[in-house]
Amino acid sequence: MGKLTPNQIKTLTEPGRYCDGDGLYLLVGPHGSKSWILRTNAGGRRRDLGLGSVARRDLAQAREAARELRRICLAEAPPPLSFAGARLQHLKHGPPPLAPTFRAAAIEVHAERRDSWRSDKHAAQWLVSLENYVFPLIGDRLVDTVDGPAVRDVLARIWLAKPETARRIRQRIGVILDWSCAKGYRATELPMRSLSLTLPRQPKQKGHFEAMPFPDVPAFVADLRAGRPSMGRIALEFLILTAARSGEIREATWREFDLKAATWTVPAERMKAAVKHVVPVSDAALAVLERVAEFRIPCTDLVFYGRAPKKPMSNMTIGKVIDDMGCSATPHGFRSSFRDWVAEETNFPGEVAEAALAHTVQNKVEAAYRRTDFLTKRRTMMAEWAAFCGSAAVEGS
Repeated sequence: MGKLTPNQIKTLTEPGRYCDGDGLYLLVGPHGSKSWILRTNAGGRRRDLGLGSVARRDLAQAREAARELRRICLAEAPPPLSFAGARLQHLKHGPPPLAPTFRAAAIEVHAERRDSWRSDKHAAQWLVSLENYVFPLIGDRLVDTVDGPAVRDVLARIWLAKPETARRIRQRIGVILDWSCAKGYRATELPMRSLSLTLPRQPKQKGHFEAMPFPDVPAFVADLRAGRPSMGRIALEFLILTAARSGEIREATWREFDLKAATWTVPAERMKAAVKHVVPVSDAALAVLERVAEFRIPCTDLVFYGRAPKKPMSNMTIGKVIDDMGCSATPHGFRSSFRDWVAEETNFPGEVAEAALAHTVQNKVEAAYRRTDFLTKRRTMMAEWAAFCGSAAVEGS
């Protein structure tokens, strides 16, 4: 005789597993979601098989489904056609795959996809975001019991407070559940887009990274050079002179530079667009490299290393230099300063400036026919930009 009653099932709220008997369990999730699990032996192995949510199958139906499933696991008789669930349709050919927990599925998906990501940082963030916001709520649930209400509860907690993070987590949950469906652990996919429509409208993003008005850059560079030399200050100056992204600067290695040709070749795997980028290095930027070379040590090839020499400098280090100088701009914002200077103060074409910023050509036809990276024109442009950045020091001398 079963231990659970319909009234108990309605009133139970404490997360956990509640035994009804003969291997049938009620699983109560952290936010009140309820589903059925049958623990039985199939093919000589103990297996936990999902029987669906309480909303779709009441206690009597769950017991009947459990009895039928146990019978099929113990005998090779074909299942009745009236029994719902693709899992039972194939039990006569062998036990179904054991559905893993959401946490275990996520770890396996992460391992499968890791080599396809361009950076270790993204690979780490992919899993860390799930550990922080998803696993505490549904990590221990079997993937075939993760339903729409449970996923919505996960997203609702951060949907307005951390909109960008929430959207990324929504996408990652969808990938894991799609993978589970393809592996046979779930009977259906979860309609993530429809689920998102039930959540409130997210606030509009504030916009771009805060940038320094380009007329203020020369004075800022003069103050930067006047301060006590440090790895962070030198890296920031090189970032400004090259208009490169922070990550490209921080992960730069000496082998990427040809000092005689005055070029810096950033490999495709470190570029946002996954395309090799050649940066013309101005005389002022070469002088920066000469200064940072004084800090070069044998154990690392990194140009701008962090406290641990074999690891790149933290992005916070460059940001702190700006903060300590009483400025609200961001490292990335200096790229906007450069772009505005090109537009307002020079006659260089926009496509040359865009090439300097390593922006992808959005027009597919234009991208297909463009065969130049404007290196010669960019070299002249970056030399003029360096002269502009150093103009305050020249005027004050």
